[in-house]
Amino acid sequence: VQLQASGGGLVQAGDSLRLSCAASGRTSSKYHMGWFRQAPGKEREFVNAIRWYDGDTYYESSEKGRFPISRDNAKNTVYLEMNSLKPEDTALYYCAARATASLRQTLTKDVNAYKYWGQGTQVTVSS
Repeated sequence: VQLQASGGGLVQAGDSLRLSCAASGRTSSKYHMGWFRQAPGKEREFVNAIRWYDGDTYYESSEKGRFPISRDNAKNTVYLEMNSLKPEDTALYYCAARATASLRQTLTKDVNAYKYWGQGTQVTVSS
C-alpha cells in the first residue's frame, strides 16, 4: 500500500486547509485510515481515523470539531479538513493505513497499529 499526502502549506491563524491522502496498491474495505501529526521536538500524535467500510470515525477529543475526516471511496482518498487553524497546529501531518481482520474492527489511535505511512505534508500556521 502506498500513501501520498498533499495539501499542506503556510497559512495564517484562523485559516483553513484541506489535506488529501491518496491510497494505492492492495487496499481493501477492511482498512482504516488515520491522520497523525508531529511537531518539532514532540512525539507523533493521533488526530483522527476513519473506517473505509462504513465511514465510522474516531477523533482525538480536542480536535473533534475543527478537523473532520472524510473519505471518497471511488477515489481511494481520505481528507482532513482543518478549520480555524492555530499556530500550535504547526506540524508535519502524516496519513497512515491499518489493515484489519474484519470490516467492523474498532478504530484505534495507537500509532503502532498503522503499518503503512505516507511521506507527510507540512502545515505551518503563522500568528
